[in-house]
This record gives sequence, C-alpha cells and structure tokens, in this order.
Amino acid sequence: MYRHFIRPVLFRFNPETAHNITMGALSILKHIPLARQIIRLVFCRETPELSREIFGRVFPNPVGLAGGLDKNGEHYNDLANFGFGFVEIGSLTPEPQPGNPKPRLFRVVKDRAIINRMGINNKGVKNAIEHLKKEKPGVIVAANISKNSSSMNDEASKDYETAFALLYDFVDMFVINLSCPNVVGLAKLQDVSFLSDIMDKLLGLRMYFDEYRPILVKVSPDIPPQQLDEIIEYILMSGVDGIVAGNTTKSRDGLTIGQEKIDAIGNGGMSGAPLFEKNLRLVKYIHDKTGGNLPIIGVGGIMSPRQAKQMLDAGASLIEIYSGFIYEGPSLVKRILKYLQKSVKEN
Repeated sequence: MYRHFIRPVLFRFNPETAHNITMGALSILKHIPLARQIIRLVFCRETPELSREIFGRVFPNPVGLAGGLDKNGEHYNDLANFGFGFVEIGSLTPEPQPGNPKPRLFRVVKDRAIINRMGINNKGVKNAIEHLKKEKPGVIVAANISKNSSSMNDEASKDYETAFALLYDFVDMFVINLSCPNVVGLAKLQDVSFLSDIMDKLLGLRMYFDEYRPILVKVSPDIPPQQLDEIIEYILMSGVDGIVAGNTTKSRDGLTIGQEKIDAIGNGGMSGAPLFEKNLRLVKYIHDKTGGNLPIIGVGGIMSPRQAKQMLDAGASLIEIYSGFIYEGPSLVKRILKYLQKSVKEN
C-alpha cells in the first residue's frame, strides 16, 4: 500500500515538506485512540531469537533507525512502533541552528537515493530533553550529537561536552558525529588529533556519572584508509565502545541520472541504494581490521532484507536504515526481521 498509494502522494511534495508532513502525521496519531496499538500490531514482529546484548544493552532486534529522521528527538516512540530495535535521534547541537539555505534535500528516485545538505538543522539539545522528560522512551534511544556550525574546530570539544553532559541522563547511548559532509570543516574532526581531543574529554566526563552510557564514533565512507586505521587504533586503545559505519558520501558513484542533473542538485551527502556496496566494504574492513572485537553499527543503502543480512554477515553487530524506510516504506523493518528469523532457523 505504501509504495502504490502513500509514497506517490508524499513524493509530489519536495522532500523536506514531505518529511514535515510525515512527522506531523505522527504527532496527530499520538492523540487518536488505539492508533499506536494498531501500528504496532501491523508492523511489529516478535523476534526473541534475534535479540542480542551489545554495549551492555539488550536490543530486541538488530534493526535501528538511523539519525536524521527524528532529528529533534520528538518521535522516538512513534517510530519504534514500526518495529525498530532502537532509534537514533539527532544530530543534536548544544544550541538550535537553522541549517543551510533551502532547497537542501533532494530525491533521486530513479536510483533510490537521497542527497542532502541540511547542515544539521535542529532545535537544540534542550528541546530534545524536554520531549524525553515528557514522554519516557519505550525504546533504546541513541543520541547523535555534533558541534554547532558556528563553533570553530579548535573549540569543538566544548560543544560535544555540553551536549553530552546535558543529554546523559535521558538517553541510552551516544553517537558522536564527526563526519557530516554538510557542515564546513566537520569532517576534519576525523583527524585523530581532533578526534582524540574530543573523545578523551567525553570518556573522562563519563566517569562522573553513575550510569554507564556507550559512546560510538560515526565515520565517513569517504575517509582514506590510513586515517581510518588511525581512528580504529585510537578507538581500540581508548575505551570507545564502538563505531558507526558510515555516514553519507560526497561521491556520486552509482547515480545514473546524468552529470547535468547531478550538477543541478549540487553539493551534499548522498545516501540510499548507491551507497550500499561502499559502506558494506567499510564494515567488512573495520571488522577484519579489529578481528571482530569492535562492535559496529552498519548503515548506508540497506534497501532490502537480503542487504540487511549481508551487512550483518560482513561484521555489523547492529544495522540502521533510513533511505530504505523512505523508499520501501515502514514494512521494510518487518520484512527484514522475517528474513533474518528464517535465516536463523535454517542454520
């Protein structure tokens, strides 16, 4: 029904408007009696054989929602009703910021891709905390945090510390975004000198809290191998709990729409189907490099149950979807879980 009726209607609007319509609909459904229960009945699937304990957390299933959809941390429970084992909110910055000028979000329907240069637009950490206080999460929530675009890289650690400290008591884990291609200079924070300065301070700050919250680093699929090796070495030595592989890509490899249309869209990070093979290789590389000793969340271009299994087989402990949710619809989570259950039973 989604692909034949709902998606064609939503795709008549520009992508950012369609996103706002969808989030608005979720807000309305909160107030309709039994709506949430019906959604769970239709889309959730019991998968006890797929539950797994990672980072000291028991995930009911390995399929999560990637950051960027619930960027303000306002719809985690509503989105969990579609069957996700965990939901990543954000990216969140210490202060609200409007992001880049519009238009800044584009579909490439032919290739099932999305290109964005949103610029981490969000209402800020304190707004997210108000929602987390008001509505207790019924799902594992990972907070994706970043620096404000106005903050210089030399002072970035202060932004990460602020966001981390404010959110700590309200979420289950953290994803440290150092690799978004849509904020000038942010990807430079992947340099191990910047990264270690930020992460050392967060790891030290964590010691002052009673509860332990896992901290993961999100890396770009465009990162050079030598730089990735330095990050992996640092993570293994420092006590960082895991890695998210990866983010969107500046590359346009895999698009078939022609260079003129690509140029018309302009810069931005690409997600969706063309990214799958690239991020699959990234996950396998990290898994092999660490001997399977570093938990990995594999994300990027997963558009089918088979691809979900490929990502897990490549070494991911958990996976996340985003563009697949947009193009294939909310039933994708249930289809992935059904496929993974069948694979477990066959083995």
